[in-house]
Amino acid sequence: MKIGYARVSTADQNLDLQTDALKQAGCEKIFADHGVSGAKTDRPGLDKALEHVRKGDTLVIWKLDRLGRSLSHLLSIVEDLKQQGADFASVQDGFDTSSASGKMVFSVIGAMAEYERNLIRERTMAGLTAARARGRMGGRPKSLDKSQVKVAIALAKAGELTIKQICEQVRCSRSTYYRQIATQLDHNEKTV
Repeated sequence: MKIGYARVSTADQNLDLQTDALKQAGCEKIFADHGVSGAKTDRPGLDKALEHVRKGDTLVIWKLDRLGRSLSHLLSIVEDLKQQGADFASVQDGFDTSSASGKMVFSVIGAMAEYERNLIRERTMAGLTAARARGRMGGRPKSLDKSQVKVAIALAKAGELTIKQICEQVRCSRSTYYRQIATQLDHNEKTV
């Protein structure tokens, strides 16, 4: 069975062009999203269409950009369909994964997307390394400054207050205490 999916981004746009093309392509059921951005991954019409797809079915769209704006999301949907034993076709773009050439084209697109992800990862790692070389560390800043840590350590070593009371004194959470103070206490005991 061919199952169609149509989408327009704004409420004043019309679905007729897409639904007519999907009917002409042989779609028996058509699901749609009206006024929903393609950047959203959660789309009620698309979700219903994907739930309806069974092994041997084909999800048909009018054009690739109707299914998603992001290549990774598009490839994810096509991969999910493949895992279910279903195919994917785009009327305007001439893609049909039920044919050998359609499978080959999507394999090439998938390889290009993976290459792009790897390039982004490499650039990110290079940027982090360069920042570290300049003395900048990424991540969230410590919630306690050095003087607060010293006070908390002194209070903990004195042994007169509970951990909860120490946290109240230095204004930190219990998890911050264990992450920033208790680890230093353990380290100091091991080096003595």
